[in-house]
Amino acid sequence: MRILTIACSLAALMAASPLSAQTLNVATAGDQNMVDYVKDYLGPMFEKSHPGVKVVSVGTGAGDSGSQKIYEKLDAQKSSATTDFDVVVIHQKAAGTMVKEGLLAKYTDKVDTAKLVSSESAKNALGADVSGFVIPMFQSQTALAYNADLLKSPPNSFAELRDWAKKNPKQFGYNGIKGGMSGVAFVAGWVYAFGGDADRLIKGPYDPAVKASWDGALADLKEFNKSVVITPGNAGTLDMLNRGEIAIGPVWVDMFYSWQADGKLPPNMKLKLASPGMPGQPMYYAVPEKTANRKLAEEFIALATSPQVQADGIVKKFNWYPGIDAKNLEGKLDQAAWNKLFTDITPSDLAKNAKSFPIAPYFNDILEGYEKKVSN
Repeated sequence: MRILTIACSLAALMAASPLSAQTLNVATAGDQNMVDYVKDYLGPMFEKSHPGVKVVSVGTGAGDSGSQKIYEKLDAQKSSATTDFDVVVIHQKAAGTMVKEGLLAKYTDKVDTAKLVSSESAKNALGADVSGFVIPMFQSQTALAYNADLLKSPPNSFAELRDWAKKNPKQFGYNGIKGGMSGVAFVAGWVYAFGGDADRLIKGPYDPAVKASWDGALADLKEFNKSVVITPGNAGTLDMLNRGEIAIGPVWVDMFYSWQADGKLPPNMKLKLASPGMPGQPMYYAVPEKTANRKLAEEFIALATSPQVQADGIVKKFNWYPGIDAKNLEGKLDQAAWNKLFTDITPSDLAKNAKSFPIAPYFNDILEGYEKKVSN
């Protein structure tokens, strides 16, 4: 997937869109498909409802580094009258930093669709309070994928999974903490299940003494690993499931459905979000504090987070879970699309077991603990 460089992107943006009241500049920290989503889908739709307005889409690159480039741009323009960007699509870590440093506007009370959001991640971004400053564009979620022919009754909880893996050696596979975030998500879910107060790890406050309470959970995970397969990555887990080499493993839900839609996974593969849950992560729509077009930016985000656009754009195009509460999409999706995304994992499953990643210091402690007490 082609990713625009920040230099080329910004150059193109500035050349194509001199600041004016009728130009809305949307910067996206994501893969090219997300840039194209604004350019080819959201932009034309918004322009049709706002005659005379031109939406310009620019990408700053995938991952946290793309959000970092948006942060650097807004920070560099802190003393300017206006910023180049009117709407930004950013990751959790950058959102917390930008709110803390006053680079984002508090706008969600001006957008009616904000009332349709139920996710905790709309308030808490890895421990940073982002209430009022962001609305999720989508929720990307991890879950356990399993072969229903090999596993008739998938585990309902991490405790059941631990016991099942012991009785069925080398039938569970995950990619540890170095092969992709689905493995990291599984390890975080393990600590949530067996390490104590998951809510504290997600919401804070941080207490470095807490990590000592995970020793038993990490010792159990080390023992658990003796019965499982360490896969080469997110795709590697799906490959091994497809080949029947393992029966169950953690994956990203959108990748699972995309592979299944492409025929790379057979229809007997299913998903399970076992209790107490696994982490996912959103990307956010936010408005820079010094946008020259705040009202237009708010109206653009209202369109992008409306139930119909969330159904047609986020769910159907990308296989992501919506940024707003999924119950608001009932009647907006055809039955086939609804069944595909919400049969294995229902909206109530998501409400109960879709977790956030831990706040940054606990996140780092979990990774460090895994390296010291599980990997060696």
